[in-house]
Amino acid sequence: MASDDQIQEGGCACRAVRFTARGAPLRVGLCHCLTCRKAHASAFNAFAIYSANQVEIRGESASWASSPGYDRHFCARCGSGVFGRDGEEIELSLGSFDQPGLFEPEYELWIGRREPWLAPLDVRQYETNRS
Repeated sequence: MASDDQIQEGGCACRAVRFTARGAPLRVGLCHCLTCRKAHASAFNAFAIYSANQVEIRGESASWASSPGYDRHFCARCGSGVFGRDGEEIELSLGSFDQPGLFEPEYELWIGRREPWLAPLDVRQYETNRS
């Protein structure tokens, strides 16, 4: 697990967009909502949420608004989804970090859309978004 003094690096598949995350994330979760599933072409999205002032992004990203106030950023060259921004919070996909095994989810969102073959984690479960 990352601690308050750790620095973690990551980015897209072609390395054109890179990020540095400083300190521990505010929270870590899994989302099974349809938008996350589609945006990540995966059964779920595993992510770490940081304050915007903890994250430095380098390189050119393109973005789209997936919901009011939330922009998903991806590499303009390789198309890899790298981060999302919601006001003063930045969501970094766990698969975008260079080092695996940094974080364990603390909760799951939109559990009604979880694949039936995927066992629930022993963490807080939310039917939709966190309350």
